[in-house]
Amino acid sequence: MSLITTLARLEAVSTGRARPAATVRHRHLSERPLVFVPLTTAGEAGAPLGALVGTDRDAPRLLAVPQPRDRDLRFAFLAELADVVLPYIDGCAEAVEAAERSETDPETGKRVKVEVELCADAPQLIVPSRAGVDLVRLLGRSTRFRRTAEQDPEAPFPAPPRVPLLGRWLTHFGERARVPGSSLLPAMTDLLSRHWATGQSSLEDQHLGALLAWIDPPPGRSGAEAAREAELARDADGQLRCPPAGPATDPAFDNRLLAPAIERYDRARTALAAAQDGLEADERLGALTAAEQEIRKLVESRTRPTWDAVWRGLDLLRALPEGARVEERWTRDRWSFTGHRDRVLAGEPPQPRRDDAVTAANKLATREREQARLEAQEALDDPLVMAGRRLSGEAFAGEVTDVVMAYSESKRPSPRPLVTVRTDDRPHLGARTRVYRSLGGKPQAAEFIGYEDEDETDGHQTDGHGRDCAEEGPAGEGPAGEGLSGKGPAAGGLLVLRIMDKMGRGKEPEAGSVPEKGDRLCFTLFEHEPRGGAKLPDPEETPWTHGGPPGAEAATPEAADPVTEEDVL
Repeated sequence: MSLITTLARLEAVSTGRARPAATVRHRHLSERPLVFVPLTTAGEAGAPLGALVGTDRDAPRLLAVPQPRDRDLRFAFLAELADVVLPYIDGCAEAVEAAERSETDPETGKRVKVEVELCADAPQLIVPSRAGVDLVRLLGRSTRFRRTAEQDPEAPFPAPPRVPLLGRWLTHFGERARVPGSSLLPAMTDLLSRHWATGQSSLEDQHLGALLAWIDPPPGRSGAEAAREAELARDADGQLRCPPAGPATDPAFDNRLLAPAIERYDRARTALAAAQDGLEADERLGALTAAEQEIRKLVESRTRPTWDAVWRGLDLLRALPEGARVEERWTRDRWSFTGHRDRVLAGEPPQPRRDDAVTAANKLATREREQARLEAQEALDDPLVMAGRRLSGEAFAGEVTDVVMAYSESKRPSPRPLVTVRTDDRPHLGARTRVYRSLGGKPQAAEFIGYEDEDETDGHQTDGHGRDCAEEGPAGEGPAGEGLSGKGPAAGGLLVLRIMDKMGRGKEPEAGSVPEKGDRLCFTLFEHEPRGGAKLPDPEETPWTHGGPPGAEAATPEAADPVTEEDVL
């Protein structure tokens, strides 16, 4: 947690209202997101009880499982969910645009530009909390290997036709959610807590009702009071007024309302199976329908407050202007979506349960690189985030007080101007440390020369030994290598930087490429575009210690999940 965030949390406690942790929105929000509010059965991981799902704020689709232990009813729930999710995904997969991508030419081995299709938009599935993301990943794992009657006519308990495809897409959403900065499957609590700092812990922020209470409390109430009421307030029947849902349930709801309703449903279903004639069957069918409707009403009563809270959170987020680099990260999400669409259309097998060594290493490297990229881009987009990096010594801002033109000592001298910046920050700079500023959206590198004192006699910047900075040799030679005066930022606050690139190829720098006296600049010690690591070998060339040896037969696709006792309950 940065110092800025800590200060914002302390301020939220003193004022009774959440404080902004960002001035712009750092995540993409679709114009038509698919909101998914799931509810699961307590004590049984992944057993769905019901859900509200849809893209229409005022008309969500209610899905309910009257007996969560019944395998057929579970699959009926998943089939209904597929009827909502897959058409939404297909709508995004149909519209495409031309885009260029770098690929390796198999004949020459060189990187070439090729024109490919890129989906013009990508689906966005929004869940209330981080637990909802975990449930989406679990549902994907439990369904993508199932066999349908068309795929395997002899398969016991075949899944409905589109359920395995739904599982593949849910798995992709769940995997993409692990990539920092991705917006394909965001949790509303994570979106809100990224942009507002509350006076409660990050664990308490996972309660959507309490989080919204801090951000937008009712008139005359503090955030702490409203959050406490959202977490604990109950009605006359002892039920929570703001149920957590997504996907947890309250024990009081389970014991007092849900369990008796499911028991009545079971009795009605047993009675219907024992009916002796058509008239008696009609009467008992009516009782069964009434019991099922009762459970549907209970599911809706637990999920509707969370559904409304998710859309309320979307309203708060849409009021923030979008960050400049958000669209770039969404484009990477679109590439990811397009790639998985192509794999599905090509008939490739489902994602494996366990990745091979090379795939796992590539995923880890991608997440590390995207985390560094996200942190850099958020700081460049948001002055409040950059303030936190400045406080931690990872960036500094100041005014240019002097610019002295200098050149490199080479057969073809290149401009290497010396720029003096006055700053009140305390960056962690060492000799020849590279710093970066944004110039036309691209990073311009500079090299730290040292801290300087101002010579009042002639107005030149000296190095503490009476020598003019403009007379120094190349970076790292002479006084620069000695740390110049050896004084820190408290000794005047003047930093001398040598601009290293982005000035054109001529002897004279291009217009606007060199700072001018009086400019306000912000330099960072972190790179704006993190570099990737070494290229990993192809899976077929992996050594035996990591799944080889080379030339071994390709692994066959994993078989469907075996039937267990739970499947035939």
